[in-house]
Amino acid sequence: MRLTFLGTGTSYGVPQIGCSCDACTSPDPRDRRSRTAVLVEEGGRRLLIDTPPEIRLQLIAARVDRLDGVLFTHAHADHVHGIDDLRALSVRQRAPVPCYGSAETMAELAARFAYIFDATARARPGTDKPELAARAVTPGRFTSVAGLEVLPLALPHGDRTVLGYRIGALAYVTDVSAVPEEVRARLRGLDVLVLNALLPRPHPLHLSIPEAVATAQAIGARRTFFTHLTHARTHAALAAELPAGIAPAYDGLVIEVGGA
Repeated sequence: MRLTFLGTGTSYGVPQIGCSCDACTSPDPRDRRSRTAVLVEEGGRRLLIDTPPEIRLQLIAARVDRLDGVLFTHAHADHVHGIDDLRALSVRQRAPVPCYGSAETMAELAARFAYIFDATARARPGTDKPELAARAVTPGRFTSVAGLEVLPLALPHGDRTVLGYRIGALAYVTDVSAVPEEVRARLRGLDVLVLNALLPRPHPLHLSIPEAVATAQAIGARRTFFTHLTHARTHAALAAELPAGIAPAYDGLVIEVGGA
Protein backbone atom coordinates (compact mmCIF):
# COMPACT_ATOMS: atom_id res chain seq x y z
CA MET A 1 0.00 0.00 0.00
CA ARG A 2 1.23 3.48 -0.85
CA LEU A 3 0.38 6.64 1.08
CA THR A 4 0.94 10.09 -0.43
CA PHE A 5 0.62 13.18 1.72
CA LEU A 6 -1.06 15.68 -0.58
CA GLY A 7 -1.30 18.38 2.08
CA THR A 8 -0.15 18.56 5.71
CA GLY A 9 -1.09 22.04 6.91
CA THR A 10 -3.66 23.35 9.31
CA SER A 11 -6.67 25.44 8.29
CA TYR A 12 -4.56 28.56 7.67
CA GLY A 13 -2.00 26.72 5.57
CA VAL A 14 1.70 27.57 5.73
CA PRO A 15 2.83 30.20 4.94
CA GLN A 16 -0.01 32.11 6.53
CA ILE A 17 -1.23 35.30 4.91
CA GLY A 18 0.73 38.27 6.22
CA CYS A 19 3.09 36.26 8.45
CA SER A 20 6.88 36.62 8.47
CA CYS A 21 7.80 33.98 11.07
CA ASP A 22 10.60 31.45 10.55
CA ALA A 23 8.28 28.78 9.12
CA CYS A 24 6.37 31.14 6.84
CA THR A 25 9.57 32.59 5.36
CA SER A 26 11.50 29.32 5.30
CA PRO A 27 13.26 28.32 2.06
CA ASP A 28 12.76 24.64 2.98
CA PRO A 29 10.04 23.28 0.64
CA ARG A 30 8.84 21.01 3.47
CA ASP A 31 7.60 24.17 5.22
CA ARG A 32 5.10 24.95 2.46
CA ARG A 33 2.04 23.16 3.79
CA SER A 34 -1.23 23.14 1.92
CA ARG A 35 -4.41 22.01 3.66
CA THR A 36 -4.62 18.41 4.79
CA ALA A 37 -5.40 15.45 2.49
CA VAL A 38 -3.87 12.10 1.58
CA LEU A 39 -4.04 9.58 -1.24
CA VAL A 40 -4.10 5.84 -0.50
CA GLU A 41 -3.21 3.41 -3.29
CA GLU A 42 -3.43 -0.37 -3.16
CA GLY A 43 -3.64 -2.90 -6.00
CA GLY A 44 -4.42 -0.26 -8.60
CA ARG A 45 -7.18 1.31 -6.49
CA ARG A 46 -7.05 4.92 -5.32
CA LEU A 47 -8.80 6.45 -2.34
CA LEU A 48 -8.66 10.14 -1.47
CA ILE A 49 -9.22 11.34 2.07
CA ASP A 50 -10.76 14.84 2.15
CA THR A 51 -10.97 17.57 -0.48
CA PRO A 52 -9.24 20.70 0.87
CA PRO A 53 -9.20 24.02 -1.03
CA GLU A 54 -5.92 23.12 -2.80
CA ILE A 55 -7.07 19.69 -3.98
CA ARG A 56 -6.82 20.58 -7.68
CA LEU A 57 -3.14 21.48 -7.37
CA GLN A 58 -2.48 18.55 -5.04
CA LEU A 59 -3.98 15.98 -7.44
CA ILE A 60 -2.14 17.51 -10.39
CA ALA A 61 1.16 17.30 -8.48
CA ALA A 62 0.46 13.64 -7.64
CA ARG A 63 -0.55 12.90 -11.27
CA VAL A 64 -3.93 11.57 -10.27
CA ASP A 65 -6.28 11.00 -13.20
CA ARG A 66 -8.97 8.91 -11.51
CA LEU A 67 -10.34 7.98 -8.10
CA ASP A 68 -12.18 4.92 -6.84
CA GLY A 69 -13.58 6.70 -3.80
CA VAL A 70 -13.35 9.67 -1.46
CA LEU A 71 -13.44 9.38 2.34
CA PHE A 72 -14.44 12.46 4.33
CA THR A 73 -13.30 12.95 7.91
CA HIS A 74 -15.72 15.82 8.59
CA ALA A 75 -17.21 18.87 6.90
CA HIS A 76 -15.00 21.72 8.10
CA ALA A 77 -14.06 24.11 5.29
CA ASP A 78 -10.37 23.24 5.20
CA HIS A 79 -11.29 19.59 4.56
CA VAL A 80 -14.09 19.90 2.00
CA HIS A 81 -14.06 23.21 0.14
CA GLY A 82 -12.17 21.81 -2.83
CA ILE A 83 -15.01 19.37 -3.54
CA ASP A 84 -16.01 21.05 -6.81
CA ASP A 85 -12.65 20.06 -8.30
CA LEU A 86 -13.77 16.43 -8.28
CA ARG A 87 -15.78 17.48 -11.33
CA ALA A 88 -12.75 16.91 -13.57
CA LEU A 89 -12.55 13.31 -12.38
CA SER A 90 -16.24 12.45 -12.59
CA VAL A 91 -16.32 13.89 -16.12
CA ARG A 92 -13.18 11.96 -17.08
CA GLN A 93 -14.47 8.73 -15.53
CA ARG A 94 -17.99 9.24 -16.95
CA ALA A 95 -19.39 7.94 -13.70
CA PRO A 96 -20.18 9.31 -10.24
CA VAL A 97 -17.30 9.19 -7.75
CA PRO A 98 -18.41 7.38 -4.56
CA CYS A 99 -18.01 9.59 -1.46
CA TYR A 100 -18.09 8.21 2.07
CA GLY A 101 -18.50 9.81 5.47
CA SER A 102 -20.67 9.81 8.54
CA ALA A 103 -24.38 10.40 8.05
CA GLU A 104 -23.96 13.82 9.67
CA THR A 105 -21.08 14.80 7.40
CA MET A 106 -22.84 13.65 4.24
CA ALA A 107 -25.99 15.54 5.25
CA GLU A 108 -23.95 18.69 5.87
CA LEU A 109 -22.26 18.36 2.48
CA ALA A 110 -25.62 17.80 0.78
CA ALA A 111 -26.96 21.00 2.35
CA ARG A 112 -23.88 23.07 1.57
CA PHE A 113 -23.35 21.72 -1.94
CA ALA A 114 -26.91 20.99 -3.05
CA TYR A 115 -26.00 21.49 -6.71
CA ILE A 116 -23.72 18.43 -6.40
CA PHE A 117 -25.79 16.06 -4.30
CA ASP A 118 -29.37 16.97 -5.25
CA ALA A 119 -30.38 14.38 -7.85
CA THR A 120 -32.79 16.88 -9.41
CA ALA A 121 -30.04 19.46 -9.99
CA ARG A 122 -28.96 18.86 -13.58
CA ALA A 123 -26.10 20.58 -15.36
CA ARG A 124 -27.32 22.74 -18.21
CA PRO A 125 -26.58 21.46 -21.73
CA GLY A 126 -23.00 22.24 -22.66
CA THR A 127 -21.90 22.44 -19.02
CA ASP A 128 -21.01 19.94 -16.32
CA LYS A 129 -20.88 19.59 -12.55
CA PRO A 130 -19.33 17.13 -10.11
CA GLU A 131 -21.14 13.80 -10.14
CA LEU A 132 -20.71 12.30 -6.69
CA ALA A 133 -22.53 9.43 -5.00
CA ALA A 134 -23.00 10.02 -1.25
CA ARG A 135 -22.68 6.93 0.96
CA ALA A 136 -22.95 7.08 4.74
CA VAL A 137 -20.75 4.76 6.79
CA THR A 138 -21.24 3.47 10.33
CA PRO A 139 -18.39 4.12 12.78
CA GLY A 140 -16.88 0.92 14.12
CA ARG A 141 -18.16 -1.20 11.24
CA PHE A 142 -16.01 -2.23 8.28
CA THR A 143 -17.19 -1.07 4.87
CA SER A 144 -15.91 -2.11 1.45
CA VAL A 145 -14.64 0.78 -0.66
CA ALA A 146 -13.51 -0.26 -4.13
CA GLY A 147 -12.74 -3.69 -2.72
CA LEU A 148 -10.67 -2.34 0.18
CA GLU A 149 -11.86 -2.97 3.73
CA VAL A 150 -12.10 0.37 5.49
CA LEU A 151 -12.83 0.79 9.19
CA PRO A 152 -14.29 4.21 10.10
CA LEU A 153 -13.70 5.26 13.70
CA ALA A 154 -15.56 8.00 15.59
CA LEU A 155 -13.32 10.45 17.42
CA PRO A 156 -13.83 13.73 19.28
CA HIS A 157 -12.97 17.07 17.65
CA GLY A 158 -13.85 19.28 20.58
CA ASP A 159 -17.63 18.94 20.87
CA ARG A 160 -17.95 17.54 17.34
CA THR A 161 -17.30 14.04 16.05
CA VAL A 162 -14.96 13.28 13.15
CA LEU A 163 -14.04 10.02 11.47
CA GLY A 164 -10.62 8.47 11.38
CA TYR A 165 -10.01 5.58 8.99
CA ARG A 166 -8.08 2.34 9.31
CA ILE A 167 -7.17 0.59 6.05
CA GLY A 168 -5.12 -2.54 6.73
CA ALA A 169 -1.91 -1.56 8.51
CA LEU A 170 -2.53 2.17 7.93
CA ALA A 171 -4.63 4.52 10.06
CA TYR A 172 -5.41 8.14 9.25
CA VAL A 173 -6.53 10.18 12.27
CA THR A 174 -6.72 13.95 11.99
CA ASP A 175 -8.50 16.87 13.65
CA VAL A 176 -8.97 14.97 16.90
CA SER A 177 -8.73 16.33 20.43
CA ALA A 178 -8.26 12.86 21.95
CA VAL A 179 -8.10 9.19 21.00
CA PRO A 180 -10.24 7.26 23.49
CA GLU A 181 -9.04 3.88 24.69
CA GLU A 182 -11.80 2.01 22.84
CA VAL A 183 -10.51 3.50 19.58
CA ARG A 184 -6.88 2.84 20.48
CA ALA A 185 -7.84 -0.82 20.80
CA ARG A 186 -8.94 -0.78 17.14
CA LEU A 187 -5.57 0.72 16.16
CA ARG A 188 -3.27 -2.02 17.45
CA GLY A 189 -0.75 -3.58 15.09
CA LEU A 190 -0.36 -0.62 12.75
CA ASP A 191 2.62 -0.12 10.51
CA VAL A 192 1.79 3.56 9.86
CA LEU A 193 -0.29 5.96 11.94
CA VAL A 194 -1.04 9.46 10.68
CA LEU A 195 -2.03 11.79 13.52
CA ASN A 196 -2.72 15.51 13.88
CA ALA A 197 -0.33 17.55 16.01
CA LEU A 198 -1.22 21.21 16.10
CA LEU A 199 0.69 23.38 18.55
CA PRO A 200 3.21 23.10 21.41
CA ARG A 201 0.39 24.22 23.76
CA PRO A 202 -3.06 22.72 24.36
CA HIS A 203 -5.91 23.51 21.95
CA PRO A 204 -9.63 22.85 22.46
CA LEU A 205 -10.12 21.03 19.13
CA HIS A 206 -6.80 19.35 18.35
CA LEU A 207 -4.06 17.33 19.97
CA SER A 208 -1.07 19.42 20.93
CA ILE A 209 2.34 18.20 19.85
CA PRO A 210 3.11 16.71 23.32
CA GLU A 211 -0.35 15.11 23.45
CA ALA A 212 0.14 13.68 19.98
CA VAL A 213 3.49 12.19 20.98
CA ALA A 214 1.95 10.54 24.04
CA THR A 215 -0.99 9.27 21.99
CA ALA A 216 1.27 7.86 19.29
CA GLN A 217 3.40 6.07 21.85
CA ALA A 218 0.30 4.60 23.51
CA ILE A 219 -1.00 3.29 20.17
CA GLY A 220 2.40 1.88 19.29
CA ALA A 221 2.46 1.97 15.48
CA ARG A 222 5.80 1.11 13.92
CA ARG A 223 5.92 4.58 12.37
CA THR A 224 3.86 7.68 13.12
CA PHE A 225 3.67 10.78 10.94
CA PHE A 226 2.25 14.07 12.19
CA THR A 227 0.01 16.17 9.97
CA HIS A 228 -2.30 19.21 10.25
CA LEU A 229 0.79 21.22 11.20
CA THR A 230 0.96 24.94 11.90
CA HIS A 231 3.71 27.51 11.48
CA ALA A 232 4.63 27.13 15.17
CA ARG A 233 7.55 24.89 14.19
CA THR A 234 9.59 24.53 11.01
CA HIS A 235 9.82 21.00 9.67
CA ALA A 236 13.46 20.70 10.73
CA ALA A 237 12.83 22.02 14.24
CA LEU A 238 9.86 19.73 14.82
CA ALA A 239 11.70 16.70 13.44
CA ALA A 240 14.61 17.38 15.80
CA GLU A 241 12.42 17.36 18.91
CA LEU A 242 10.36 14.23 18.17
CA PRO A 243 11.28 10.79 19.54
CA ALA A 244 12.36 7.88 17.36
CA GLY A 245 9.59 6.43 15.25
CA ILE A 246 7.67 9.72 15.03
CA ALA A 247 8.25 12.30 12.30
CA PRO A 248 6.49 15.29 10.75
CA ALA A 249 4.98 14.62 7.35
CA TYR A 250 5.30 17.14 4.52
CA ASP A 251 3.46 17.81 1.28
CA GLY A 252 4.47 15.28 -1.35
CA LEU A 253 5.90 12.71 1.06
CA VAL A 254 5.29 9.16 -0.19
CA ILE A 255 5.29 6.23 2.26
CA GLU A 256 5.15 2.54 1.46
CA VAL A 257 2.99 1.01 4.16
CA GLY A 258 4.45 -2.30 5.18
CA GLY A 259 7.78 -1.33 3.67
CA ALA A 260 10.98 0.04 5.18
